[in-house]
Amino acid sequence: MTLEIALDADEEWDSSSFWLPLARKAAEAAIGESVFPDLADADRPVEISITLTGDEQVRELNAKWRGKDKATNVLSFPMADERDLTRANLAQGELLLGDIILARGVCEVEAIEKGVSVEDHVAHLMVHGTLHLLGYDHHEERDAADMESREVRALERLGIANPYEVTA
Repeated sequence: MTLEIALDADEEWDSSSFWLPLARKAAEAAIGESVFPDLADADRPVEISITLTGDEQVRELNAKWRGKDKATNVLSFPMADERDLTRANLAQGELLLGDIILARGVCEVEAIEKGVSVEDHVAHLMVHGTLHLLGYDHHEERDAADMESREVRALERLGIANPYEVTA
């Protein structure tokens, strides 16, 4: 797969050169655990746009697009539909999966609360966001369980522990 990650990190995030390889690995792991693993062998380029920004920008986007006037950890804006994803091996132009946007402050607070590194938590959210771009959601209990198990397997590929296990 020619996976292209367009990554933009604002001043709240440290070196963007660190985040790009993590984003690529997280997206590849999520794709590998999706029902569209053929994207990994697609002849056409696949692109994901990732923006690492502050809580305020994410709050504004969350209010505008989801009607929730608060910052959240990750937002995903899919651009491809299921037909685009299943026809990935056809000789077509670039497949734009969509946009993922992460909020620095929320990510840091959650990482501290979970007792994990910011890097591992961000990788989890990048996997989560990529799965959203591939059509997964967690509104219904059955869908949530499926998405969660895919996240856990993708994170295992990255050497990251199951974030849903409760530790005593």
